[in-house]
Amino acid sequence: MRKHLCTALAAAITSLFAAALAPPASAGILDDILVAPKTLIDRAIEARSSSDILKDNEIVIKVNAIMADLTTIKASTEIYEQRLLVTGLFDDVQLYEEFLARVEAVDGVKELYWHVQFMSAEEQEARKEEMLDWVDALELDARVGISLIETAGIADVNLRVAVDAFSSVYLIGRARSEEEMLKAVKVSSETQGAGVVVNYIDMRP
Repeated sequence: MRKHLCTALAAAITSLFAAALAPPASAGILDDILVAPKTLIDRAIEARSSSDILKDNEIVIKVNAIMADLTTIKASTEIYEQRLLVTGLFDDVQLYEEFLARVEAVDGVKELYWHVQFMSAEEQEARKEEMLDWVDALELDARVGISLIETAGIADVNLRVAVDAFSSVYLIGRARSEEEMLKAVKVSSETQGAGVVVNYIDMRP
């Protein structure tokens, strides 16, 4: 993935230099690149080492193994720089407590953002009108992601999105400035169907 992004970035830079040296007729192409809603440069920036990404992957594999061992898929994970976000909904309190204990014991997690809820089957049934089903949650997640991708000035590759059953949107990752962070939160909150936006974005140039 990183190789493809780097290739795309190199191609974009080559195109920019080529357009700058070309006759005036090429100016329109250069303008299209510079004023596009989302530039290739925005998409290609992920200021992380491969070893850091590997650490994240190892943590997610461990959490997935816990879910497999507990024979449940009632939770989902997002991670960035070993900061782990877990969302989900359980109707079995023992399963919930065991899952929490085992996730808390996973090595390498620098910070755990726990947004897994326990709610009895009866309460879920009573509140089903206000809850998203799995497909609707996936669709909202995708819409937020697309909104971030389409917005200039947001390096969406540095951000991760999660959505829970109550339309809450969780953002985790890294912004290069306060302006970028605020823009990501604003765009997410304005996405159709989004509820509360919970911001776990680190700000670091």
